[in-house]
Amino acid sequence: MDDCIFCKLANGVFPTNTIYEDDKFRVILDNGPATKGHALVLPKEHYANVFEMPDDLLGEAVKVAKKVAINVKEKLSCDGINLVQNNGEAAGQTVMHFHLHIIPRYENDGAHILWEPTSPSAEELVEIKNTIIGA
Repeated sequence: MDDCIFCKLANGVFPTNTIYEDDKFRVILDNGPATKGHALVLPKEHYANVFEMPDDLLGEAVKVAKKVAINVKEKLSCDGINLVQNNGEAAGQTVMHFHLHIIPRYENDGAHILWEPTSPSAEELVEIKNTIIGA
């Protein structure tokens, strides 16, 4: 898409701090990182979200993320890695081009990616399950 910033970044229109590239993806350091080494896996083709991506390409994105995460963990000596992928504004997606975050985690890094668990009743969980599976 002509007006998509991530399309332009993924395809080299603008300079990036690229840490991995192949014919389908570019992985760049995030300019507003949650932690040191925070990177984005960007497909070179435009897909707004996970629902638009072909299954095989989505699988390749995860494989790229794993390969890069292994390298980041080794080189930056982080204590863990979050892989985060948001779909829609309500889920925190701010750029409507599929991207997968690779977020290195360090002890006491102050990054807040976790949520406060809720306490649904057993009946509520069964009702939700039945709604999802159509029972």
